[in-house]
Amino acid sequence: MTHDFTRRTALAAALALPLAGIAGLAAAETRSYVLTTATTGGTYYPVGVALATLAKIHLQNAHGIDMSAISSAGSGENTVLLREGQAQFAIMQGLFGQWAREGSGALEEAGPQENMRSIAMLWPNVEHFLIHSSLVETGTAADLANLEGRGFSIGARNSGTEHSNRFLFTNYGFDYESWDLVFQGFGPSIDSLINGQVMGTNINSGIGVGTVTRAKAQMGDQVTLLSVTEDQLEMFDGGTGLYFAITIPGGTYPGIDDDVPTIAQPNFLAVNADVPEEDVYLFTRTIYENLGFLCNIHPATCDMSIDNALAGLPLPLHAGAARYYEEVGLEIPEGIAPVE
Repeated sequence: MTHDFTRRTALAAALALPLAGIAGLAAAETRSYVLTTATTGGTYYPVGVALATLAKIHLQNAHGIDMSAISSAGSGENTVLLREGQAQFAIMQGLFGQWAREGSGALEEAGPQENMRSIAMLWPNVEHFLIHSSLVETGTAADLANLEGRGFSIGARNSGTEHSNRFLFTNYGFDYESWDLVFQGFGPSIDSLINGQVMGTNINSGIGVGTVTRAKAQMGDQVTLLSVTEDQLEMFDGGTGLYFAITIPGGTYPGIDDDVPTIAQPNFLAVNADVPEEDVYLFTRTIYENLGFLCNIHPATCDMSIDNALAGLPLPLHAGAARYYEEVGLEIPEGIAPVE
């Protein structure tokens, strides 16, 4: 709690002066924005840094738009940072977008997040269920039931990882509270797995995430990346239609030569509704005019394209993003059309 308070207080102080001029856009030479991501061991952070770098290169001098990427606990904290105005952009799990729109799930107490809008679909958030190989019986997600009393890192507190894991495991019917839960980000989770302090974790990130590579490189056959069957997908999804099947290609991680079927949900780029339309338009255009740059930074973004920019977005589009998509010939679905 002290860490969160300190970070938010410092962030608010740092942003108070540059953001004071956003309301009077014409009067401000530079608008400074914060893009909040997740822990540094996953995909959100490096991609967020790449997006902020794009803004600095293409928009700072020409249009007075500056952007900085920060690490956070993930989608749960990002929702708070957007709501409190301490960040203006965020990379989010689709599940949190759905909860934000409905005021449900982990956001039921906070209610609908009227301030949040979508910019673009990004890449699949892929579930990497890792357990110690001594607990493996089927090689599928059913083996997670063998974690009782063994130790499982469920994600940093209030992170998207923690909340989406709880969503998945509750839907499946696992008694996951009996797994001796610990609350750690991706990097510390893998450290604990390598050191034998926990026997399992789930890294939900883009394919090729470095923490899973490190686990396999250091543990070898002692750790197993579990597969997910079609029936297990239906159980995990719980009838929401949010999760879908995806394959981790063989050779992605050390010692895993065969394809591994698993599940994923979409990640998307969110923004506060009060960010000026022109700034969001310019940022959206910059992203899609520089997809090659993003692909070179992280392979998770290589499937991004204008054709799938709107696929599965959980929140209405920001007017600036919608303006760009209409300009390039996309038809905006009614369900995500901009709202006042």
